[in-house]
Amino acid sequence: MIEKTTLAPVIRRAGEGEKRWFFGGGVFTWKLGGANEDISLIEVEMDGGKVTPIHTHPISESMWVLEGQIRYRINDDEHELDAGAFVMVPAGVPHAFTVTSPTAKVLAIQQTCEIESFYLGASEPFEGSACIVDFARIAQSGEENGGITIVGPPPF
Repeated sequence: MIEKTTLAPVIRRAGEGEKRWFFGGGVFTWKLGGANEDISLIEVEMDGGKVTPIHTHPISESMWVLEGQIRYRINDDEHELDAGAFVMVPAGVPHAFTVTSPTAKVLAIQQTCEIESFYLGASEPFEGSACIVDFARIAQSGEENGGITIVGPPPF
């Protein structure tokens, strides 16, 4: 018989949650995640021009655009996403994005927390961070923790 742990309710108000600088660019605020949670929800605030290399994840990744505009590339197709748009990229599918507005805010959603160690290894506490973009730290965390495979440079 498998026992299921009962999770406690979680409430995060605006601005609440652990804030970290992600070395790919952007402030991550964890709304839900960790070993005791079923799902990962991260609010991400980014400046215009933020770009990602082409990469894959071993789990699907979803993004709900809350503010701003983002150009998303999935395989060889590009999509313009405005506030209110949603995208889901299945596990293993190459993708990348860039912020095309002055700023953007998204809710990053992953159905498990299994690759959270990648994000923690590719970020640092926001308080005191120099907020430097460092793709080498992203690749290093991917090699050490799994969770991402970089398959090409930014396509934009």
